[in-house]
Amino acid sequence: MDTSIKVLIVDDFATMRRILKNVLKQLGFKNLVEADDGTTAWEILERQQIDLIIADWNMPKLTGLELLKKVRASALHKTIPFLMVTAEAQKQQVLEAVQAGVSNYVVKPFTAEAIDNKLEKILK
Repeated sequence: MDTSIKVLIVDDFATMRRILKNVLKQLGFKNLVEADDGTTAWEILERQQIDLIIADWNMPKLTGLELLKKVRASALHKTIPFLMVTAEAQKQQVLEAVQAGVSNYVVKPFTAEAIDNKLEKILK
């Protein structure tokens, strides 16, 4: 797994962004960028080369699902791996994310091992 890639962490809770950053640092990732909602994330995507998006589902302005759909509809960004990290565990919502093109899905609360396993699958 290439840990030199640039990862965009999108969550409206600073604590969750910090937890994800700590987990990613433990896994060897150093190039981490943060956004507090989908709108800010999109602005970052338009300005920087991003190699992986890890986003929460429930956020103000632009949800994780809406961000995912926007990324998949963009010729420039559609191939970026997208990991959804969310408390939404209902089958219908997982299905909705899969249909929108999510690369993988992690339900909160999660372990560092769960994040590692999902990233191994989508970054190989």
